[in-house]
Amino acid sequence: MPSRKFADGEVVRGRWPGSSLYYEVEILSHDSNSQLYTVKYKDGTELELKENDIKPLTSFRQRKGGSTSSSPSRRRGSRSRSRSRSPGRLPKGARRSASASHQADIKEARREVEVKLTPLVLKPFGNSISRYNGEPEHIERNDVPRKNTQEKFNLSQESSYISTQYRLRPRREEIRLKEMDSKEEKFVTKELAVRTFEVTPIQAKDLEFGGVPGVFLIMFGLPVFLFLLLLMCKQKDPSLLNFPPPLPALYELWETRVFGVYLLWFLIQALFYLLPVGKVVEGMPLIDGRRLKYRLNGFYAFILTFAVIGTCLFQGVEFHYVYRHFLQFALAATVFCVVLSVYLYMRSLKAPRKDLSPASSGNAVYDFFIGRELNPRIGTFDLKYFCELRPGLIGWEAVLTTMDIIHDGFGFMLAFGDLVWVPFIYSFQAFYLVSHPNEVSWPMASLMIVLKLCGYIIFRGANSQKNAFRKNPSDPKLSHLKTIHTSTGKNLLVSGWWGFVRHPNYLGDLIMALAWSLPCGFNHILPYFYVVYFTMLLVHREARDEYQCKKKYGVAWEKYCQRVPYRIFPYIY
Repeated sequence: MPSRKFADGEVVRGRWPGSSLYYEVEILSHDSNSQLYTVKYKDGTELELKENDIKPLTSFRQRKGGSTSSSPSRRRGSRSRSRSRSPGRLPKGARRSASASHQADIKEARREVEVKLTPLVLKPFGNSISRYNGEPEHIERNDVPRKNTQEKFNLSQESSYISTQYRLRPRREEIRLKEMDSKEEKFVTKELAVRTFEVTPIQAKDLEFGGVPGVFLIMFGLPVFLFLLLLMCKQKDPSLLNFPPPLPALYELWETRVFGVYLLWFLIQALFYLLPVGKVVEGMPLIDGRRLKYRLNGFYAFILTFAVIGTCLFQGVEFHYVYRHFLQFALAATVFCVVLSVYLYMRSLKAPRKDLSPASSGNAVYDFFIGRELNPRIGTFDLKYFCELRPGLIGWEAVLTTMDIIHDGFGFMLAFGDLVWVPFIYSFQAFYLVSHPNEVSWPMASLMIVLKLCGYIIFRGANSQKNAFRKNPSDPKLSHLKTIHTSTGKNLLVSGWWGFVRHPNYLGDLIMALAWSLPCGFNHILPYFYVVYFTMLLVHREARDEYQCKKKYGVAWEKYCQRVPYRIFPYIY
């Protein structure tokens, strides 16, 4: 095993990612497997660097003049005091041509305007921390700003982090020299172009769901596929051999009264959401350090919803109306989802950069799908949080640490999923059984209930353990759990449910999905579409999780994967 060159606590110079600039850093730790050093800059930023990107202090010498000031104007002033002549005035007895004088002036000007670029202070974006492993970062430096949706962060002398800067090779600064017409002497003025750092959104190679073509196909294909599934369910023989089913006329699917009932349901749930009951908690830190507040009153909304339904039943309201107009309700929800998605995209165009989702790309089609704005709110009414938990799925409160909330924006993907896909696909087995009843024996029913409870215990236990650890890692109740420290300052759980598989909550979800489908029997494969789809969804979601965690935690995540090799299914996957 190769020996390490730098010791913990040693103060050295570390190269800033993507540049030739070195800054004073402190060695925090060293990983013997990856041979990466975790270092801490003066502004608190922690990165992982290769050994050849770290130099001892003795390897550097100050710039000529010995000043450690970061202000270019002060350095220029110091130099101007050391010069006694105008750049255009020849020393007595000296002879040189106008061309030679001009070239000498340009060289002198270049030496004078050599200024130090203040480093960009990286902050967590969404909930991620950048790590540097010697490869190029996705940061562009442009001298000329471009008109697009990417925000530029202008760096100036007034930046919050200033320190003495060193480099191993010269930087090339853009200089514009203006010659002033003067009979007395030439005056050369210097001007530096303003440098900007562009925090580049996801590049084309990083776009998910197949990029723009993929999301375009999903947005048009999923609604069509949903209606085909529902139509198949209503057939006397829902065999795949009878696919596709007869298609009704479009006017038969639209009913204004149904759309009004759907809006009424949405508004009632919004009213319950606004009730000042239930505790208020803080979400995960945003890019600017803020924590949004969320009111957890889903249980009260659930009770009130049951009270409203009970009252309606007592008054003689026939809820068979919902089943008879199931396709019309699906179309009403789809239309509402499209209108909401258009509104969300249009309002996101005016949102500040700090409020945008880390998943946004700058492409209009992709951002319409994935969502540009991370947490769109009307006052205190959080649109994404509400749609995730109320109109289509009530009671799922352990959601604030999920990818939906902390990473994905609110666009067509989540709007369609929350308002259309979840309520009409998650109830698919019940919709199937109305037209195709299946008798289940008591022993089989008991087995299904046990299977459902096992899945729920795994799902609930894993999520509760994760949320409790994120909320208070030093909780005595969690002291028995083993962890791996990361360069972000946080720890990864490597025991308990999260030492069993890397995504135990997904395992519990899939077990429950199977338990919900078993009552439909085995005459047709159609009711098991939910299990097949859900498996594909969670495997894809797990891949997204893995990518984000590896990007965020780096070497620590690789260690976790070695300790817990299985992703979802023990000994299988």
